[in-house]
Amino acid sequence: MDGKVVRLQQGRADQCTVYSDNPAAFAMRWEREGGDYLHVVDLDAAFSGEARNLESVRAIVAAVSLPVELGGGMRSEEAIRNALDVGVSRVVIGTRAAESVAFVRDMVARFGGGRIAVGIDAKQGMVSVKGWTESSGIAAVDLARSMEDAGVGTLIYTDIATDGMLTGPNYAELEKMLATVDIPLVASGGVGTVDHITRLAAMPGLYGAIIGKALYDGTVDLADARTCERWIRSR
Repeated sequence: MDGKVVRLQQGRADQCTVYSDNPAAFAMRWEREGGDYLHVVDLDAAFSGEARNLESVRAIVAAVSLPVELGGGMRSEEAIRNALDVGVSRVVIGTRAAESVAFVRDMVARFGGGRIAVGIDAKQGMVSVKGWTESSGIAAVDLARSMEDAGVGTLIYTDIATDGMLTGPNYAELEKMLATVDIPLVASGGVGTVDHITRLAAMPGLYGAIIGKALYDGTVDLADARTCERWIRSR
């Protein structure tokens, strides 16, 4: 957000913690400590729909050898193309996916399913959009089925109520999602301890987990997290 490394609590812009004004330096740190994928969100774009941090993303991509995925504001072909042009490996479509399955299907046809992920951000099982400020009225499991049918390569499920709280993921909702789709599913939101990661790693079919605030606040050490290597070995 505004070129800085930040974390929000439950997606609220007024609950923002700034960690650094050098995103590339943090990217290099997570690579050194053993991360195998970087998840980046342009929060300004998520709220406004306009990309404002592409130069920061470009610097991140140039600083590391890890694949980078970018979400936030991916609501047009131009936005997706611009993100891919700065070197990200895949983009994460959120709001636009809830609005139009046809758009997602078209983007998959243009760029390939491997470069298109869909972020399903939900509260009490219902999808939220536009930086989590509005409810779409769509059930998360229904959107998941539609996105699998559209050919997306990866789904990222975020439980908004747990995001940034460090109290643990919503395992029950993740189990529903795993029972709904067969494509790779990544858990996001709530990870606060290595025990949380261990429990996620034990969930049959779960592809991976995104760790955010827990790394910045030091409640999870990335080297310890890598002891849950079922995901790493399977890639």
